[in-house]
Amino acid sequence: MTLEIISAHEVMFKGEAEAVTLPGELGLFTVLNNHAPLISVLVPGKVTYRTGNDVEKSIDIKGGLADVENNVVSVCIY
Repeated sequence: MTLEIISAHEVMFKGEAEAVTLPGELGLFTVLNNHAPLISVLVPGKVTYRTGNDVEKSIDIKGGLADVENNVVSVCIY
């Protein structure tokens, strides 16, 4: 799936990811390929994503929004 992590100042990541874990209002949730469409408010925490070869990276966020549709995960953070 394609992951885009965008702040007001820059594109922090844009590329392929195997899994994305996000801090939602009701707790952490993970998005995998073919996930159902959703929109979620994000709370302070870490966005963690796994790229090819099981390389895991994370970004600290203060909050934001996530949109999942058609194997595209768009994350707008602040």
